[in-house]
Amino acid sequence: MGPLLSVRDVTLRFGGIVALDGVSFDVDAGQISGLIGPNGAGKTTAFNVITRLYTPDAGEVGFDGTSLLKTPPHGIVERGIARTFQNINLFTTMSVLENVLVGSHSLGRAVSERDALETLDYVGLGARAGQRAAALPYGIQKRVEIARALAAKPRLLLLDEPAGGLNHEEVSELGDFILRLRDDHDLTILLVEHHMSLVMRISDHVNVLSFGRKIADGTPTEVRANPDVIEAYLGSDEE
Repeated sequence: MGPLLSVRDVTLRFGGIVALDGVSFDVDAGQISGLIGPNGAGKTTAFNVITRLYTPDAGEVGFDGTSLLKTPPHGIVERGIARTFQNINLFTTMSVLENVLVGSHSLGRAVSERDALETLDYVGLGARAGQRAAALPYGIQKRVEIARALAAKPRLLLLDEPAGGLNHEEVSELGDFILRLRDDHDLTILLVEHHMSLVMRISDHVNVLSFGRKIADGTPTEVRANPDVIEAYLGSDEE
């Protein structure tokens, strides 16, 4: 049985800038897979290729054995892939419940109000369903985004820096929550994150990008000890 997600020799250029340079990695079903690297390494760009916001100049992206590159962006959720964004992308004038309903519909798969409420209950936001999204603390807004992605019932969930802006206690709670998400929903998760303690604690496998190239992959222990990773990322001033 092959990987659920397969990225093969993907190259993407923006003018003279090579954002991704022959990047390959796999994500097996049921894994939490970390994708790390310094700012500008190409992590979010890889997410945008997988979700069809960008079309690569070369390479292939496969999901469950078939190509994603012929799938339009609005069809990605129908294929079973959902994502959150590095910068929170909520409808600030709408309620939490409306965000889940409208957001899921705009992503390509409408959900019922009952399903949306059940999802909000699962992420601990059932009592906030009627509150306006803009009035919520940053960490809660992040959970609304995850609820919206979950409501589409994906098989693969892409989380783009979910711990950004959270304090130490919130980051620890988020790690436990992501592990529970994977187990309760039979999810496969691809995680872009700068909080190394979070990535190393919850990931089964980690891929490392630097300047658009993959420089290492392996278990968290293997990656943490890799000299190229230490030089490119873990040894930098970034967290």
